[in-house]
Amino acid sequence: MFQLTPETSDDWWEVEALYDLAFAPGREALSSYRLREGVARISELSLVARDPEGILAGAIRFWPVRVGGKAVLLLGPVAVHPTYHGEGLGGYLILDSLDRARDLGWERVMLVGDAPYYGRFGFERLDNVHMPPPTNPARVLGAALVDNAWAGVSGDVVRFS
Repeated sequence: MFQLTPETSDDWWEVEALYDLAFAPGREALSSYRLREGVARISELSLVARDPEGILAGAIRFWPVRVGGKAVLLLGPVAVHPTYHGEGLGGYLILDSLDRARDLGWERVMLVGDAPYYGRFGFERLDNVHMPPPTNPARVLGAALVDNAWAGVSGDVVRFS
């Protein structure tokens, strides 16, 4: 079983190494990283998963952004160490953090990712929400944490201020 805890400054190097392992070189050149620059992650939702020996097995982070003047959570990155692939840890991180987000009063969450994977967790394509280029619009997905949270929310995704 994995233990989920909020990421601390002591976890930072391990988490960054995991993200480097999980994603292609140049991951920080993605448009979602421009939205995160100079903005603190949501510490209560940015979690690490450790195995019974205390070894980092996975991590997830969330950042605030705005769409059409509304506060939105930007999920990502989420990564699982390759030795734990296929054990459901990614889903566990996602579902647990979405429950925590709902409990904290967040209404909507978005990400850039694969619809077949994230659709299992309630994410759907957001046709009226636009990430900065060069993001593929088909990969811009959102989930409502409360009923109708995305109703009437549209526009460009901008840095939280």
